[in-house]
Amino acid sequence: MTKNTVLAYATIIMILVGIGMIALGAFKYDEVAGYGFAAVGVGFFAIAWVFNALKGRV
Repeated sequence: MTKNTVLAYATIIMILVGIGMIALGAFKYDEVAGYGFAAVGVGFFAIAWVFNALKGRV
């Protein structure tokens, strides 16, 4: 398994977790906590974007 494969798997996992966090914030928590879950989900998307940008450069 190369470094690019590891980064690809990490990107996929981070996207799935981000979607899950946003879904929790949107559908389960209707109070202020929902905004926090959604913000963390967007943060996971940002980190996944960085991992995707690092493929081929590490």
